[in-house]
Amino acid sequence: MATLKEKRTCGQRCEDFGRFVWNSDNGTFMGRTPEKWVYISLYYVAFYVVMTGLFSLAIYVLMYTLDPYAPDYQDRLKSPGVMVWPDTYGEEDIEINYNTSDKACWTKMSKILHKFLGPYNDTKQLECNNYNCTKGKYFIQKTFSAPHHTKWACPFTQSMLGPCSGLEDPTFGYNCTMPCVVIKMNRIIDFLPTNHTELPPYVNCTILEGQSNVAKIEYFPDRGVMDLSYFPYYGKLAQPTYVNPLVAVRFSLVGEKHAKIQCRVVGDKIGYQSYHEPYEGKVTFYLKAMK
Repeated sequence: MATLKEKRTCGQRCEDFGRFVWNSDNGTFMGRTPEKWVYISLYYVAFYVVMTGLFSLAIYVLMYTLDPYAPDYQDRLKSPGVMVWPDTYGEEDIEINYNTSDKACWTKMSKILHKFLGPYNDTKQLECNNYNCTKGKYFIQKTFSAPHHTKWACPFTQSMLGPCSGLEDPTFGYNCTMPCVVIKMNRIIDFLPTNHTELPPYVNCTILEGQSNVAKIEYFPDRGVMDLSYFPYYGKLAQPTYVNPLVAVRFSLVGEKHAKIQCRVVGDKIGYQSYHEPYEGKVTFYLKAMK
């Protein structure tokens, strides 16, 4: 038969624990001599110093190889997207519907455009982008010669949109049947829209599905051309004051005053036929004026 273990009291257990913490007979602390504790402490100090050094070296190499101004991988951004303002969405598509006799309705459209064009205010642009750019040429910058170690950006002012700037007509034509829309091409870092230095991208709008109830289409500025001096874009940190070049399009609606329109930015390197990217290089929207 196995002998029953003697039941130990609480005092005895505390005495055993105290002897484990410090054993005066063989001079051990928690089972090890002070010399062994020194060796163990030195080992772990050296281990964590080495690990910290390797981690710091890895972070240093990573940060050294990163460009602070542009992502390393932009393989999905081959061709820019295109958007239109007023950006009023229906169930699936952009639907710019307004009532010429309802002030609240066309005021809503004009407010959207005024808010969007806020950064393009002439005074603001001439204050933050006062560099005299050469029109018709790519603005290639290899150095950070602008203030605060940045690159220059060419000014684009609201007044350059002419009759669609909101300065001459604050309603942007939405109180009648000559509404204006603003086309903007999205930014891609270091993107050059054409292979030719003398042929800039331009906006071209067409009426889809055989509708012919738009009598006239006008483009501002300069017949819908986006000047080459606004390209390339170097990134938000490199060009903090950069603004996209815009093209305003004014339509003269006739007949039923309704049209499905596609506006495309035409350029050698701007794609527009991707089925999976409906806004790549182009934007399609419905324009309807009611009374």
